[in-house]
Amino acid sequence: MELKEVLRFADEKVFSKTGKHLDDLQEAILKETLQGRKYATKVAQDRNCTEGYVRVAASELWKILSDVFGEEVSKGNVRAILERAKFYNSYSSAIGENYGTVNNNLNVCKERARSPTEPQNPQQTPKQLHIDLGDAPEIFTFFDRTSELSTLENWITQDRTRLIALLGISGIGKTTLSLRLIDGIKTQFDYVIYRSLRFSPTLDATLTNLLQIFSQPSEIPQNIETKISQILDYLRKYRCLIVLDDVQMLFSGQLAGQYKTGYEDYPLFFKLIADVCHQSCLILNSWEKPRDIARLSKDDRPVRCFVLGSLGVAAKEILKSQKLSDEETWSTLIDIYQGNPLWLELTATLIRELFGGRVAEFLQCEMPILDEGLQFQLSQPFGRLTAAELAVMVHLANQPEPVAMSQCFNKIPFSPSEIVNAVRSLGSRFLLDVVEEEKIILLSLNPVLKQYVISMSI
Repeated sequence: MELKEVLRFADEKVFSKTGKHLDDLQEAILKETLQGRKYATKVAQDRNCTEGYVRVAASELWKILSDVFGEEVSKGNVRAILERAKFYNSYSSAIGENYGTVNNNLNVCKERARSPTEPQNPQQTPKQLHIDLGDAPEIFTFFDRTSELSTLENWITQDRTRLIALLGISGIGKTTLSLRLIDGIKTQFDYVIYRSLRFSPTLDATLTNLLQIFSQPSEIPQNIETKISQILDYLRKYRCLIVLDDVQMLFSGQLAGQYKTGYEDYPLFFKLIADVCHQSCLILNSWEKPRDIARLSKDDRPVRCFVLGSLGVAAKEILKSQKLSDEETWSTLIDIYQGNPLWLELTATLIRELFGGRVAEFLQCEMPILDEGLQFQLSQPFGRLTAAELAVMVHLANQPEPVAMSQCFNKIPFSPSEIVNAVRSLGSRFLLDVVEEEKIILLSLNPVLKQYVISMSI
């Protein structure tokens, strides 16, 4: 009972300063420490995570408690510091100490504790702006995404969201949008960083690369847990905006969002970015939805998912730039190719070269026509599909109308569980359209994907 009271007291003090309760992991670490036990191994086993992850979480817990109680807290002195608090009178006989007062004038994470209705004043002019866009592509054209930019900017500058997943099918414009976003809000940060993960670097390599921006190579530690802790320190000390592109390259060829063997530290790192108090933002671009991000974006956490869709009417600017004719037919062309900027650019080039730029003549052909470059783009996500996912795609491609989930069970040669998992995975890859009609969920493929699947099956 005494231990429960100690934990409750600590939780109340943290909540009064941060607006957030201790989470299960923090409470487990504190519980083991107060009982004089080595917490790393037991907590890691109980929660199916690495000891290194637990140690990093513990380091963040000691920092939070240090701010709350106004003195340096560590695993060695946390019990003594708690025992000095005046609120332990009710169980002083169990602890055997007299208690003093606690320094109560600090707020660990003001941006998360304040009411959403209170005015917020994000830093507008940093002392010095450091921009490192690394291997970011140069943007030559950008077509209107005003609404999307506004939403993302509000999440970052007003809501102080710590982790954003920018998602959507290949070619929809995630990289271009994130770079334009950087250009619009960069003055509100101390550090702006872009990195692509297209070559599947390990987390250790990614952290090393990022730390080189903040410090000298000789100051970068060898231990990955210490690297994570250093990164979090920089995210607290400075206002940073970091974009990690091509996150899908960290995933295996299994169901969507599953990390490759040896890459399991990434979801643990992303969770820390979401959970630990800091003033920065990490954006993850991917054409597969990471499973951990889907879980983290629930409840009241500072995590958001943004699925980028059709360019809509603004896609006409792509066709205008290619000097195509028959403007009255452009909306039809945009609808067929889903308002996907890359798909439309490749198709517009085809129309200009083989149809003299005449869209009406092109549309007289059996639609959609898939340019070789477009087929190559589609081959990348399709090359990652499981056998069950491919079977679902083939079945849907041969249906004239959207079909209910129950209709798939007797038509596809896989178990119901495999089919359900395949459908959910395809949704996370943005290769499946799900619509609801009269309270019935229906599945279908858009015309471009349907044509690609049919061409593969021939």
